[in-house]
Amino acid sequence: MKLLVTGGAGFIGSAVVRLAVARGHEVVNLDALTYAACEANVAEVADSPLYSFEHADIRDPEALARIFATHAPDAVMHLAAESHVDRSIDGPGAFVETNVTGTYNMLEAARAHWERQGRPESFRFHHISTDEVFGSLPADPAVKFTEATPYDPRSPYSASKAASDHLVRAWHETYGLPVVLTNCSNNYGPYHFPEKLIPVVILNALAGKELPIYGKGENIRDWLYVEDHADALLLVLEKGVPGRSYNIGGENERSNLDLVRALCAILDETRPRAEGSYADQITFVADRPGHDARYAIDPSRIRAELGWRPSVSVEEGLARTVAWYLENEAWWRPLLDREGVGQRLGTGAPGRETGSDPAGKAPA
Repeated sequence: MKLLVTGGAGFIGSAVVRLAVARGHEVVNLDALTYAACEANVAEVADSPLYSFEHADIRDPEALARIFATHAPDAVMHLAAESHVDRSIDGPGAFVETNVTGTYNMLEAARAHWERQGRPESFRFHHISTDEVFGSLPADPAVKFTEATPYDPRSPYSASKAASDHLVRAWHETYGLPVVLTNCSNNYGPYHFPEKLIPVVILNALAGKELPIYGKGENIRDWLYVEDHADALLLVLEKGVPGRSYNIGGENERSNLDLVRALCAILDETRPRAEGSYADQITFVADRPGHDARYAIDPSRIRAELGWRPSVSVEEGLARTVAWYLENEAWWRPLLDREGVGQRLGTGAPGRETGSDPAGKAPA
């Protein structure tokens, strides 16, 4: 199968690209290479005859038309998106342009291609989205997001992703485009851009800096190892029912404070400080505006219909992630100089605009 993967040089997108090539799929990686993208993320497959790269922006309809005509993909995996909540608070315009208008451009380019090919039933447009479109959950562990949960986005990021989800469903209902959708929980793992919670904690800890936690650290997230997510995404692409959505979760709920303490304990074991614990560096900072209290996925549908469930526990995944960052300083060190990294974003201060990131959803 020939796959067109948008945002394939980003965090989740590159995991999809690496796994798809390893499984024998031909992959065309379309990425604008903005601030959170990194070509090194796909270096291990870059020389494969199954891999090709298109430097383009999903906000450019002419470029998309050319790429579809040149490569004639059998399926699209659409991950390109502005993805960082804090940046969306400071500069929402880029999120509307990329996540809403960019998705519209992708749908129209895919529809034109699908119709030129005779509207094959086997074609798929897989739209990858986030659980943040559903809003915030109460603390009750019995209450989780399902595919039927009403949308209730609370940030410019989640509102733009909700809009893109609605567009994808509309193109299926109106034009018959064969689509599948997935909404995932918080991803983590290798190649995670160093402005998100887990890499920030690891790298700040190693540098002897404060480990900033919003509010009291009570916000709860469901953590999904990125390689598990890539496996689920390919499964939904191949076996998901057209027009259907699937929630993908890690079944690993943790409060932000518990997560940071777990990372500190792993670092205490693997790279101990001269004295004391890395947990001594934890610092509580002013909360972000509109910070959702809890996200949690009910993965019953994907488990029952497709037989998928996560294979990596959060304990194992965090240990793998810490080890990867300790071993790959040459990857993350240059990224620390990129715009906005290491700065407090998302305060809602007027006039602040940040860079663009068509590189895949990777919430923190």
